[in-house]
Amino acid sequence: MSAKNVDKKNRFRSITVGFRVSPEENEALNKAVALSGLPKQEYCYRKCMNRDVVVQGNPRVHKALKNEIAEILSELKRINKAEEVSDELLDIIELVSVTLIGLKGENANGE
Repeated sequence: MSAKNVDKKNRFRSITVGFRVSPEENEALNKAVALSGLPKQEYCYRKCMNRDVVVQGNPRVHKALKNEIAEILSELKRINKAEEVSDELLDIIELVSVTLIGLKGENANGE
């Protein structure tokens, strides 16, 4: 039998919670998790409990930001001037910008 896993506050998490998402929601969730640098379980737990997700800068977060910015750039290049930018793309751009501002140590007002 394996040893019990406990969190940082010595709590044993023995109950499993699951939920279904659409493929689009799954993609958005995976992007947010990658940009947070947290494991998916911890990210979902914090969001469900209405707690702040504090991003700690590390190589994984920087790589996720780099990849996401590259995807945003390619999507923006693809969009014609006559087309509208999708809400999903705007959400990802906002998430990336908030993460970058947080990593720089600034607040949302740029101070």
